[in-house]
Amino acid sequence: MKPKVGVVVFPGSNCDHDAYYAFKKLLECETRFLWHKETGLQGSDLIILPGGFSYGDYLRTGAIARFSPIMNSVIDFANKGGYVIGICNGFQILLEAGILPGVMLKNKSLQFVCKDVYLSLANDNTVFTKDISPEKVLKIPVAHGEGNYFADDRTLKTLEENDQIVFRYSSPERIISEIYNPNGSVKNIAGIINKQGNVLGMMPHPERSCDPVLGKTDGQLIFRSIINNIFN
Repeated sequence: MKPKVGVVVFPGSNCDHDAYYAFKKLLECETRFLWHKETGLQGSDLIILPGGFSYGDYLRTGAIARFSPIMNSVIDFANKGGYVIGICNGFQILLEAGILPGVMLKNKSLQFVCKDVYLSLANDNTVFTKDISPEKVLKIPVAHGEGNYFADDRTLKTLEENDQIVFRYSSPERIISEIYNPNGSVKNIAGIINKQGNVLGMMPHPERSCDPVLGKTDGQLIFRSIINNIFN
């Protein structure tokens, strides 16, 4: 059995078709687009909030999308244990909606960053990472101008105590250092989950690292992990 996947489309989304292709064509899941003005999730088991520039990134990234009609349903779905993955702008929307803690700041360089980065697992016991070897270093691209994750010391302590940090930027040899951090994110954080463990937010783009034609498939490991651990 495979999940029914819903990919939310906001005005300005530009990675929605990438996510759709990854789940529909490569992972062979029943996948559909969900327009942001809809109020239902059409029976979806897994919701993807894709990357892009929702509402042109006006005010703050994700600040307007958070008030799209469909987000009330997404918030309710997540609070009831439904599985959600927010990628890049989707992660920013999850933060603005309060589903995940923290905020996004402009990259430390104040420049847009678009390149492959390496991710080490900070928690290999989530539904998103259980099928990935703890020693595996993922090669996945980033593309953002505001990916500098920040949270106060109290929130960071809670994230660490609850094992909510899932991915950290690293070297190919799993060295965690500021020199491998593309945006200045605190503690090299690249992805986190909520306390329940059913919502993942990450800045790198696993949907862009799924197709063998592109020469990289590490993103599939994340998507296959949730499929295998929840829906099979």
